Amino acid sequence: VQLVESGGGLVQPGGSLRLSCAASGTIFRMNVMGWYRQPPGKERDLVASITSGGTTNYADSVKGRFSISRDNARNTVYLQMNSLKAEDTAIYYCRVYQLAMEFWGKGTLVTVSS
Repeated sequence: VQLVESGGGLVQPGGSLRLSCAASGTIFRMNVMGWYRQPPGKERDLVASITSGGTTNYADSVKGRFSISRDNARNTVYLQMNSLKAEDTAIYYCRVYQLAMEFWGKGTLVTVSS
C-alpha cells in the first residue's frame, strides 16, 4: 500500500487548507483511514480518523474546526482544516489500518503563520 499526501502549505491564522491522501495498492474494503500530525519537537498524535462505514473520531483540539471525509471509490481520504491556528503547524501524515497492518504516507507540511 502506498499513500501520497498533498495539500499542505503556508496559511495565515484563521485560514483554511484541504489535505488529500490517495491510497494505491491492495486496499481492502474494510479499513480505517486517518490523519496524524507531528509538531516540531513533539510526538505524532491522532488528528482524525474515519472508518469504511463513515464513523469519525477527532482529537479534542480540532473538533469543530477540522472535518475528515473519504471517497471509497477513489481510496482517498481528505482533511478539511478551517480556522487554523499557529499550534496546528505540523507535518501531517496519512495512515491506513487494515488487516492488523498499518501504512503511512511520507507527510505534508502545514505551516500556520502570519
